[in-house]
Amino acid sequence: MLSIVVPCYNEEQRLPRTIEQIERYLDGKDVPYELILVDDGSADGTRLIMDAAAERHASVHIEALPRNRGKGRALAVGVEAAKGDEILLTDADLSTPIEELEKLQAALRNGAGVAIGSRALRASKVEVSQPLYRVLMGKTFNLIVQVVLLPGIWDTQCGFKLFRAEVAHRVFAGLVTDGFGYDPEVLYRARKQGVKIAEVPVVWRNSAETKVSPISSSLDMLKHVIRIRFRR
Repeated sequence: MLSIVVPCYNEEQRLPRTIEQIERYLDGKDVPYELILVDDGSADGTRLIMDAAAERHASVHIEALPRNRGKGRALAVGVEAAKGDEILLTDADLSTPIEELEKLQAALRNGAGVAIGSRALRASKVEVSQPLYRVLMGKTFNLIVQVVLLPGIWDTQCGFKLFRAEVAHRVFAGLVTDGFGYDPEVLYRARKQGVKIAEVPVVWRNSAETKVSPISSSLDMLKHVIRIRFRR
């Protein structure tokens, strides 16, 4: 079975379309799956949308945090609940279309323990780009991550990642980083455990309504990258 984990914080506008796209794609594949929606302490109508989806479709399951903790913590809760043989992490805006899943699954069949969507490879297709300042900040952050933690990985921050279940459960157990900086931590843990990480070019479309602050989120992620490197 495939598990799909979607972290959600105040996503009442984008979540209905995302749920519909995931269900339509996977129902068409006729494969068993579970869609785990994690409410990260939302203050809008996100939970109502989740409840309606769970009532309508037996494959939808809900996890909820009592207060907003951050994307990393929401994903850790979702991964812990996941029962699939493979676990896909994807953002609530589906910036990477769900159809790109097949590329990541192919990488796992070829021996990877983790397959990560990438916007930075030559074959990647960025159809809607971020503003230039965000592109530059992202490239700078990834260069720092390469130097400090993960040489050879060009895009740690794309939200579309597929794990073998046993790898996901190991690397998310004891996660330190609650926020957006969770990606370098779990990938660093995987590499330290000898897990093969495949970086896969994908289609990506920027969503204007991002929760990532260009200053505070970036500084927080940088802080966690440095902390992870030197505490280990």
